[in-house]
Amino acid sequence: MTTLGITDGRVLRPDLSVEEADVLVDREGGEVLDVGPDAGRDADERLDASGGLVVPGLVNAHTHAAMTLLRGYADDKPLESWLREDVWPAEAELTLDDIAAGTRLAALEMIRSGTTGFADMYFHVPRVAEVVETAGLRARLGHGVVTVGKDEAAAWADVEESLDVAETVRETSDRIETAFMPHSLTTVGEEYLREGVARARDLDVPVHIHANETRGEVDPLVEEHGVRPLEYAREVGLLEPEDFLAHGVHVDETEVELLAETGASVVHCPASNMKLASGMAPVQRLLDAGVGVGLGTDGAASNNDLSLLGELRDAAMLGKLAADDASAVAAPDAVRMATAGSADALSLPGGRIAPGEAADCIVVDLDAAHLTPVHDPVSHLAYAAAASDVRHTVCDGRVLMRDREVLTLDADAVRAEAADRARDLVTRAN
Repeated sequence: MTTLGITDGRVLRPDLSVEEADVLVDREGGEVLDVGPDAGRDADERLDASGGLVVPGLVNAHTHAAMTLLRGYADDKPLESWLREDVWPAEAELTLDDIAAGTRLAALEMIRSGTTGFADMYFHVPRVAEVVETAGLRARLGHGVVTVGKDEAAAWADVEESLDVAETVRETSDRIETAFMPHSLTTVGEEYLREGVARARDLDVPVHIHANETRGEVDPLVEEHGVRPLEYAREVGLLEPEDFLAHGVHVDETEVELLAETGASVVHCPASNMKLASGMAPVQRLLDAGVGVGLGTDGAASNNDLSLLGELRDAAMLGKLAADDASAVAAPDAVRMATAGSADALSLPGGRIAPGEAADCIVVDLDAAHLTPVHDPVSHLAYAAAASDVRHTVCDGRVLMRDREVLTLDADAVRAEAADRARDLVTRAN
């Protein structure tokens, strides 16, 4: 066994208390061995955390990684027209190499901003998995199913691909899990949802889906089925404890109770919801009801970045506005959503720094002007810290970034290829 010591910093513990301590990691086993004073002094390798806070690796519980290629491509439009007029036509032109390049750019951005795990709903998932493995991240991946606008054969082929990905891609790496991922309750027909979800249960994989994102999504479902969207979701087999739903903006009290009862989780995406004017999710009501809430960025085309620290601030701020209460979605709640909350929603290791937990952690510098003075480190994580404050990133015991230098990807080459492919993609789409 070789060990890694993260030394001379302060550590954010699972109860969100902060103490001066080292973190000792088993590099091969990818596990935290010890947390305490001088715990890392005799480690085989050391990471300097002096002046910093050792935090669980952030977990982006909902994104579309390769959409980094569409960052800034089509802004300032409502969701439906944005998807149909801009995003879907561009995505129809994506190649395997485009997907890989966009995902590498996303991985680079996430490592630099302190994300160690993420959930990705997109296409050509085996290529995405290759990038995840090379970058050293942890992920739950799935092929996004859309059946609207397709004939029956093409629709069933899409379902089959998502199920095949869920079964086979999880075997490629110890850090990769999968899910069956129908896009939404309105873009996947009922017969496909019922069959796909039932078979996902047989495969023992969770289901990830967009739900209750906009009023334009909710109202047609109510008119067609006579029940609220999450009641319909339950009828077709969704809302098991391992399932996680993106957005959950327009949920009523009945649906909040249903989520609490079933144990399904909600992934809050505040920046995307604000940019697309989708609305304000009732996050404090969800938390008060005992619903598991994680945090996600959504894709870079609707955010427009993948920084969980930025999302943390948005979640805390928007949560207060939605509840009309300055005490709502307090700093500890927001930090928990981005760490343990997201890890739990995805059923992935991580989210906590303690012996026996996954060795996924980051070091956030606290010595910048915008982080001075440090009355409360948790408050700084929620309201003041930025992606550029992340000094080191460790996932599964492996150092992915040391002193702001990413070690698993060639940053210049990744950026250059992504920029070239994005230009070509937009040219083809237009």
